[in-house]
Amino acid sequence: MGAILFDRSRPGMLGLKRVSVDPLGRDRGVASVMVGVAEDVAEEGEMDGIWLHVREELPDNIRFWSHRHYLPVRQDGRTIEMGKTLWLAREVPDADAMRDLAARVATLLRAGDLLVLTGDLGAGKTTFTQGLGEALGVRGPVTSPTFVIARTHPSEVGGPALVHVDAYRLGSAAEIDDIDLDATTDESVTVVEWGAGMAEQLSDSWLSVAIEARLASPGDPLGTASGVESDEMRVVTIRPRGRRWLEVPLRSTLLG
Repeated sequence: MGAILFDRSRPGMLGLKRVSVDPLGRDRGVASVMVGVAEDVAEEGEMDGIWLHVREELPDNIRFWSHRHYLPVRQDGRTIEMGKTLWLAREVPDADAMRDLAARVATLLRAGDLLVLTGDLGAGKTTFTQGLGEALGVRGPVTSPTFVIARTHPSEVGGPALVHVDAYRLGSAAEIDDIDLDATTDESVTVVEWGAGMAEQLSDSWLSVAIEARLASPGDPLGTASGVESDEMRVVTIRPRGRRWLEVPLRSTLLG
């Protein structure tokens, strides 16, 4: 019903040189399934993302890829290159490992970046932010800003400040506006706990970081993939959103 021709000429990236679906298989979800398989192949090959070329005169094709979070990277004549950075989930057995993971994320960050953290109370959102702060070299200590809503930690090494926000007590995106984060977003790394559905308005690109408590058990492949038994086990899922994260080596940095 269909076929994909891969292009492995770019290190760390999987190219979709050709995606073809038999006319009898169109409008039956065949193409979507094939794209899912291609993304699985890229993940299993420890690649960071996928790229492909789309012709400008084929708007239906552009819409198809856009609906699957592929974004324009560059254009050469009437040929548009589209790309996607793949998400990842990683097991984190304890607080030290959570800070270590955050430190790896910090190596990819720059001024203007936004991270939106979600997870239950006690999941490890503030611990993750502490790891970011330590790696970014900001003035600490980094603690939960619940009662002040937002706290700024200036850099002590000439880098961007860390703006740490707790949106737990905020009820809407309008209340995010009220604390004037727009004034600092461009020159800082901004982390918003409990910010899903509200903080994304601060930037057209962000990292979504979801932290889930999960006990390791022999019957749970996700819980035992790290080979570590821990009552503190967390699964951290990081999803890149927006053009800022195109062609960024997210998976290879965090899983390497």
